[in-house]
Amino acid sequence: MMNKEELVQEVAKKTKVSQKQVAEVLNTLLETVEGAVAGGNKVTLVGFGTFEPRQRAERSGRNPQSGKEITIPAKTVPAFTAGKKFKDLVAG
Repeated sequence: MMNKEELVQEVAKKTKVSQKQVAEVLNTLLETVEGAVAGGNKVTLVGFGTFEPRQRAERSGRNPQSGKEITIPAKTVPAFTAGKKFKDLVAG
């Protein structure tokens, strides 16, 4: 498993750019993607994947403590779909 700090270190090593600069760029990238998706837009990085907001319909579920049936309200959630190149890389 790789966390954000390890990702920053790896990118800094490969690009020979300071970790501080890499962290700033990564944070800006993530903030921009989050803002776009939160605003209802789709962000596509060709070969990597697509981030987009998706609607979840209202559905019924159960309260795990009481077993009583409850209604789970509709909501919008962030979603990621991997691109073909990324899927093929992971599949081996």
